[in-house]
Amino acid sequence: MTNINEIRNELSLEKREELLSALKARFEKNMHRHEGLEWSKVQEKLDANPEKLWSLGEMETTGGEPDVVGYDEKKEEYIFCDCSAESPKGRRSVCYDREALEARKKHKPENSAMDMAADMGIELLTEEQYRALQKLENFDMKTSSWVQTPSEIRKLGGALFCDFRFGQVFLYHNGADSYYGARGFRGSLRV
Repeated sequence: MTNINEIRNELSLEKREELLSALKARFEKNMHRHEGLEWSKVQEKLDANPEKLWSLGEMETTGGEPDVVGYDEKKEEYIFCDCSAESPKGRRSVCYDREALEARKKHKPENSAMDMAADMGIELLTEEQYRALQKLENFDMKTSSWVQTPSEIRKLGGALFCDFRFGQVFLYHNGADSYYGARGFRGSLRV
């Protein structure tokens, strides 16, 4: 049975402690992703924003392995991103957005990347964010991830995705209604 607090986008105390422990361990294990940042300050922000912690819980539950990848000094926000080696398993086999999902006549996927991200309270990475993430370490060496698509491309029925092959980040296009078992999406969250 779902805890009533989780329905309102808040984690139970037990889930909260479990998630904070996992995030702290990942943060400390991967200091190259956030040099010069301190976990205690990150946790202060998380404690003050339980709805953001809930979103991180959704990222974790779907296999994203979220971690801090930066800090925006102007906005005083920590930037979390999915850091799983491959596109998160719980977010694969989805088309790009609701319009693409509704346009499919046969073999519709269960969801779309944009809808899932919105439900989780996160945003799909932009191409620029995806390339920046790849500078920290190599991701998506066997999978690919949808990225935010410019409206001009989307109006024509297309959507963009990226992966990392042959030592390079590649940006590709596909019909927005396409979906594959090896394609999901990575998200970001500011706290």
